[in-house]
Amino acid sequence: MSDNSTATVISVPEETFVNRPATGKFKAFMSKFMKQKLAVISSAFILLLFIVAIIGPHIVPYPPNEPNYDALMEGPSAAHWAGTDEYGRDILSRLIDGTRLTMAVSLSAVFISAIAGTILGLISGYYGGWIDRLIMRGSDVMFSFPDLLLAIGIVAILGPGLSNLVIAVAVFGTPSFARIIRSVTLSAKESLYVEAAQSMGAKNNRIIWKHIFPETVPSIIVNVSMKIGGAILAAASLSFLGLGAKPTEPDWGAMLSMGRDYLSIAPHIVYFPGFIIFLTVLAFNLIGDGLNDALDPKTKN
Repeated sequence: MSDNSTATVISVPEETFVNRPATGKFKAFMSKFMKQKLAVISSAFILLLFIVAIIGPHIVPYPPNEPNYDALMEGPSAAHWAGTDEYGRDILSRLIDGTRLTMAVSLSAVFISAIAGTILGLISGYYGGWIDRLIMRGSDVMFSFPDLLLAIGIVAILGPGLSNLVIAVAVFGTPSFARIIRSVTLSAKESLYVEAAQSMGAKNNRIIWKHIFPETVPSIIVNVSMKIGGAILAAASLSFLGLGAKPTEPDWGAMLSMGRDYLSIAPHIVYFPGFIIFLTVLAFNLIGDGLNDALDPKTKN
């Protein structure tokens, strides 16, 4: 899925919250966000996933990597709620254990791309000129490739593995952050408080980080939440193709890849990992929509 048409830019003028303390801003944000019912439900689901990721090794009903040749490809039952795979391993245990791996990979990739894209966007928007043209033309080149195809190419060059998977997902996510932050920076640079800081002789670094960067935070928050879902989907796709996690690791995409050969005789091996990927990606996208509405100053309380 390309980011060209789905990127969200939110610019919150400084005067929007003039003379309002931080607590007032937070209350206003929470009041708006809590009205987004789907976003609130999605947040609860994601919070549950994070809890599972932290305590997963202590609550799995069976060792996730221990085969049981007496229970090969059993369907869902009281003993195995999500059934077992081709090696007799409990699918629910592997899904729980894989939550930590999936979240770590996707969050790492998105945060790296957010940091890199924010820095590039601030530099591009504030300084303009040849720096702006260089960064934006480089982004255009990367946008010309489908995200997944670009990630496959990067992993093919670097080699398969989780660390290279993180790099690949981070690389194709960086240009969209750069373009979004550049747009906000261009708007903020024309504001009166930035012009006042410039007239008082403030250094460029101070203006960028003290006056312009805070204006980009709402856009960063919204797009991070939306990008995590895409990163999970991309990481699962690469693992499905054998370019990410090892097939033996309890990664959701790798579980799909291993189970596709048994789809006709044991479809539950694919259904449960696919369903949890679908729910997680949907939840992050709904949270992003809710944050977009809550952080938009044009939205009424």
